[in-house]
Amino acid sequence: MDTSLFRESLTNALRYWEKMRVVYNVILVLVVAGCFAWNHSALGSKLSVDVFLSIILCGILLNVLYCSAYIVDVLVQMSEFRERWSNLRWVLFSIGATFAAILTRFWSLSVFGPV
Repeated sequence: MDTSLFRESLTNALRYWEKMRVVYNVILVLVVAGCFAWNHSALGSKLSVDVFLSIILCGILLNVLYCSAYIVDVLVQMSEFRERWSNLRWVLFSIGATFAAILTRFWSLSVFGPV
């Protein structure tokens, strides 16, 4: 394995995915805020420290899952598809963000949904 190619690929992946992490987290926050706003009248006494801690835990877990994109990205960059891949990263981001938004929505509705 060529260590200079690996280092370059990893650096390139870090530059791209860490910029996109901000967008990813904004999407997740909007999903949680939307579920909260949609069901705010049904919340009543459901809000507690445990609810907020579970929100933080969900955010941490989804950000750990986000890191799986690095594995795919670095491996593809080290292949012959490197040039084409730089224009298709957004597809992987879109699929991952959609998946995370769906998980977040289901989780948020279980927490903020009607009793």
